[in-house]
Amino acid sequence: MMRTAKIDRKTAETDIKLSLDLDGTGKSEIDSGVGFLDHMLTLFAKHGRFDLALSCKGDTQVDDHHSVEDIGIALGEAFLKAIGNKAGIRRYGECILPMDEALILTAVDISGRVHLSYQAVMRAKKVGTFDVELAEEFWTAFTRSFKIALHIRQLAGKNAHHILEGQFKSAARSLRTAVSIDPELAGEIPSTKGVL
Repeated sequence: MMRTAKIDRKTAETDIKLSLDLDGTGKSEIDSGVGFLDHMLTLFAKHGRFDLALSCKGDTQVDDHHSVEDIGIALGEAFLKAIGNKAGIRRYGECILPMDEALILTAVDISGRVHLSYQAVMRAKKVGTFDVELAEEFWTAFTRSFKIALHIRQLAGKNAHHILEGQFKSAARSLRTAVSIDPELAGEIPSTKGVL
C-alpha cells in the first residue's frame, strides 16, 4: 500500500508544490524560500523518515508569514491525503526530545478533531531572519489541515534555535509513531466510533 500524496497549492501569495511519502527513508528536497524553515523541514523529514519534496515561491519580499503558514497547510493536507482512511494506524505518538539545553515534549492524536496546544517561551524574537512566532503559525496551519490534536511543550531551554529545532524533531518522531501501521490492529480503525 502506497501512502503518498502530492499537493499543488497556488494562491495570490504563494505557489507550493509538495510530495510526501509516509513510508520513506527520510530523504528530502526542500526549497521553501525561507532558509530556516528549509533547515527545520529537512530535520523533520529525516527524523520522521518521511520522504518530502517541497518548493514554494512566496511573497517573502513582504515577510515570511504567508509562505510559512501556507506550507503548514499544504503539509497537513499531504499527511491527511497520504494516510487514507486511517485503518491500522497506531493513531497516537509522543516524544520527549533533548536538544542541548532545550527539552521538548510533543504528543499527537490523529483524531479527526483539531486542537493545538503550543507552549514555548523564547527570549529571542528571531533566529537569523526567521521570526520565532512563525513556528506557532506553522503548527497551527499544519494541525488544522491534518485534523489532529497536537501538543508541543517546552520543558526546558534558552536558545531559540535549539527550542525550535527540538520542536520539529520531536513532532516528526511523534508523527512517525502515530502514522505507522500496527500489525496487531489488522487494518481496524483505532477508535470505538469505527471512524476517525
